[in-house]
Amino acid sequence: MAETAALENSKQIRNARQSPASILRAAFESGSVTGAVELSEVQFLTMVGVRVDPDTEAGMRISSVTGGLPPRSGDVRGTGDTAVLWMGPEEFLVVAPTEAHESLGGNLIQALRSALGDGEGQVVDLSANRTTFELKGPRARAALEKGCSLDLHPRVLKTGTALSTEIGNIPAILWKTGDESYRIFPRASFAYFLGRWLLDAMREYASPEVP
Repeated sequence: MAETAALENSKQIRNARQSPASILRAAFESGSVTGAVELSEVQFLTMVGVRVDPDTEAGMRISSVTGGLPPRSGDVRGTGDTAVLWMGPEEFLVVAPTEAHESLGGNLIQALRSALGDGEGQVVDLSANRTTFELKGPRARAALEKGCSLDLHPRVLKTGTALSTEIGNIPAILWKTGDESYRIFPRASFAYFLGRWLLDAMREYASPEVP
């Protein structure tokens, strides 16, 4: 009975939530060009900010929960559907599926807090702080290059790299997840503006004259 009630509660929470870029869903669908560049919002991922020295006992305990902590700028570690992005020498962003959040019965945040214990550091639920855009296709890089301050050439930005940057003058985290795919993490308050900027950057690739 309790399990059924918890499941029903999680469904109600899902149905009640509005993602930061939900108003752009139809625009993302119509602005995406199959075989060229496609844009979508990955809604409600669980995100946890972690501050800890990886070389301490607390850091090692947290590493055992996440599947590792990245050692340098740009590095990503993790296991399964959980990824850990390097944000600073002792600062990390843990990204996990929606179901990992405690509001839906997940235990990731509590597991991280328990792992930190009384060690020096911090574990903060940042799930509502950012949203996630997924940009993919052969023209995804070209669209980003119109306003990203990073060198996106594959010799420089390799698959599996995540860096803080600006896209269209909007602060965001850019994670190259594949040869032609990226995940972009803007703060919720900038999601609409960045979504519109990306749609504008993609616009020329809707033309059949573009090879």
